[in-house]
Amino acid sequence: VTSDCRYVEDNYTTKEDAKRAMDVFCHRLAKYIGSYSALMEGRLDAVVFTGGIGENAAMVRELSLKKLALLGFDVDHERNLAARFGKSGYINKEGTRPALVIPTNEELVIAQDAARLTA
Repeated sequence: VTSDCRYVEDNYTTKEDAKRAMDVFCHRLAKYIGSYSALMEGRLDAVVFTGGIGENAAMVRELSLKKLALLGFDVDHERNLAARFGKSGYINKEGTRPALVIPTNEELVIAQDAARLTA
């Protein structure tokens, strides 16, 4: 399809290839989170979404966390939609396992690392 998650999200309900791409992506993400939770013997404090897709793709967060309901996740749809484009916050319903969106500034971290290495 494309590596642009915005296209996939925008065409999820109208294009079969976009739906398949989103469903596979979210399935794999949930599978990895579930697998690591098992390795940590269920001691999972929260899930934090960050980076380009994690910060901006509300659909990815919602579909992935729905697959993790067994672990206690339940997404608050409105909070999830509000936590995009540089806004951070909890996206879970009250009383459920925490899920957060935390924006990053990857360019700043790279610049700081480069400055430290060249100093």
